Amino acid sequence: MSDRKAPRVYTARGPAEGEDWAAVATALNERMSNRRIGQQQLAELSGVSVSTVRLLQHGAGRRVQNKTLVSIARALEWPDDHLIQVLLSAPPGDSPEANEPTGREVLTVLARVEDRLAEIVTRLAAVERAVSRPDEPMSS
Repeated sequence: MSDRKAPRVYTARGPAEGEDWAAVATALNERMSNRRIGQQQLAELSGVSVSTVRLLQHGAGRRVQNKTLVSIARALEWPDDHLIQVLLSAPPGDSPEANEPTGREVLTVLARVEDRLAEIVTRLAAVERAVSRPDEPMSS
């Protein structure tokens, strides 16, 4: 038998630089409130302990495993990495900012609208001509 110990499994440690546990708590509390889910129910849905849910709700300065954040995100019907992205202060994939069109996309849509508007103006002019001269057939 060896005195050598197995490597420690990462469980928890203090917060790391750049992690925003308060933002995780805010996102978690808002989602739970909107969905009317309590700590016990979220713990059951996610497979984590009630005490872990409670710690996260209070923005505890203790770090939890990514798989715990993923389990809770899934239970709240968020993308798997949502709470990790919130923790790292990056906009998650389903945030409104992530769905904003780029400048190029806006210009493409505007060009289509301008083309369609020009087509409508041409048709309207043809209708006006036909109305002003009812004896002539309309051309398409």
